[in-house]
Amino acid sequence: MPEMPSLLKAFLKIVLSAAALWYVFTKIDVSEVASIFSRVNYGWLLMATLMFILSKIFSSYRLNVFFRNIGSGLTEKSNLRLYLLGMYYNLFLPGGIGGDGYKIYLLNKNFGVKAKKLFWAVLLDRVNGVLALFVLAMLMVPFIPVPAVYKKLAIAAIPLSVAAYYLIIRWFFRDFYQGTKKTNLYSLAVQLAQLVSAWFILYANHNQEQTISYLFLFLISSIVATLPITIGGIGSREITFLFGAQVMQLDIHQSIALSLLFYIVTVVVSLAGIYFSLHEKALNISLAGKALNEESEQK
Repeated sequence: MPEMPSLLKAFLKIVLSAAALWYVFTKIDVSEVASIFSRVNYGWLLMATLMFILSKIFSSYRLNVFFRNIGSGLTEKSNLRLYLLGMYYNLFLPGGIGGDGYKIYLLNKNFGVKAKKLFWAVLLDRVNGVLALFVLAMLMVPFIPVPAVYKKLAIAAIPLSVAAYYLIIRWFFRDFYQGTKKTNLYSLAVQLAQLVSAWFILYANHNQEQTISYLFLFLISSIVATLPITIGGIGSREITFLFGAQVMQLDIHQSIALSLLFYIVTVVVSLAGIYFSLHEKALNISLAGKALNEESEQK
């Protein structure tokens, strides 16, 4: 049975998600959001889903670079299978070991990789993703209606944030410094793919006005959603869209529709991991070097 802290953590996440959603739905006309849903263009929604899947493939490659830096690089196929399982656990087991915790447990158990190193690999993978989100958001600031001083500050924040990340990795996490350029490129690919996914959802909702403002808000909400306080970001993303739409004078209902549809896409893709949850042998996790050795021995 899960320990009480895990159960409490799950309970608090559920409560926070429910409370945030309740607050959001008290501030909007639910029938208006339902009307947007009823007119969704499923062709564009399918394209959004495919772009999201592509982003997750890039994301799995990025994590594997972090694993390789500590000598635990997996074959790309087995790493992708593990990543899908992790997505499923992160969404549907919010208070237990979770997807990230399961990756650490599995690699530590099967290959003897130190749990501490695996923990930092998984955490830095997330931090790297947030850095890319922040940089893309700051790049959009000059193109949205905000005072000129904020535009200048946003542009100045880009090199400062990137430099700070590089210095922190070099000084405190030297094991991961070698792959920094590659992980940054993967992170950029991940977030651009998700940005295009959000753009396609706007098209699916027949919304082609103030696109950059909506996408900027999407990036900010994605940063907030990385905080482990709700279930898969549900609730925290929507409340960010609610307040952000009010500040930026965007259509609140279109904002919430974008947020909810993106979450639905996330859930649908994450459900693919249920297969590996029910059939653990299908994971077939193997280290990249070990797999090459086995192939050469067979030949």
